Amino acid sequence: MAKLNPKIDFSAIGAQFQGLRERHPGLWPVLPKAGLLTLLVAGVMALAWAFYWQGLLDELERRRGEEVQLRGQFVDKMKQAVNLPVLRKQKEQVMQYVSQLEKQLPSKAEMDALLSDINQAGVGRGLQFDLFKPGQVMVREYYAELPISIRLSGNYHDFAAFTSDVANLPRIVTLHDIRISVPENQARGSSVTPGGPLLMEATAKTFRYLDAEEIAEQKRKEAAAKAPAGKKARPAAGGKKS
Repeated sequence: MAKLNPKIDFSAIGAQFQGLRERHPGLWPVLPKAGLLTLLVAGVMALAWAFYWQGLLDELERRRGEEVQLRGQFVDKMKQAVNLPVLRKQKEQVMQYVSQLEKQLPSKAEMDALLSDINQAGVGRGLQFDLFKPGQVMVREYYAELPISIRLSGNYHDFAAFTSDVANLPRIVTLHDIRISVPENQARGSSVTPGGPLLMEATAKTFRYLDAEEIAEQKRKEAAAKAPAGKKARPAAGGKKS
């Protein structure tokens, strides 16, 4: 059986593309019409991609990114919703703890009673106050700090008991820069009497919370400090006539 060996007649194909300028496109042969249609379709597709489809695809990618982000937020909020009772309980515990700490800070009216308690803690241990001098109040953001310079005379064990009593006061009192030394009249002698009186110098710091007026004043000062400096007043346009 003979094999078919089709041959492409390139001369016939080339003949279809001759003399196209003199004829209307509607009268062109099949191959030129198909080529022209292909070019038109490709041009329309290119214009559609450049001016319409590319923007839609970019918008689609952006929306997909937003979807991933929203899904993550949804998962986080679901976890928070599941743990909401636990978080509320923890918040209540924190608020109770903060309330307990606030109760340890006296108000301005209670400061005198607290100073009396510190003094009584020393007197109750048989110590003698040579100095008890409250210093300048230092106002912080939400509380005020009052340093008190103290100097006591007594024995070492009474000093230890005094510091323990101060630590156990219902209000917050801290001791800083504690120095224990021998009195000058004994230091000049040739020997020191065992168990004799000593001197203890320290700075006791106590704290109190600010009242509403003090907090408002503190915020006003902070706002004034952050505000830009005002413009200097301009001199008068005309001077005084002589």
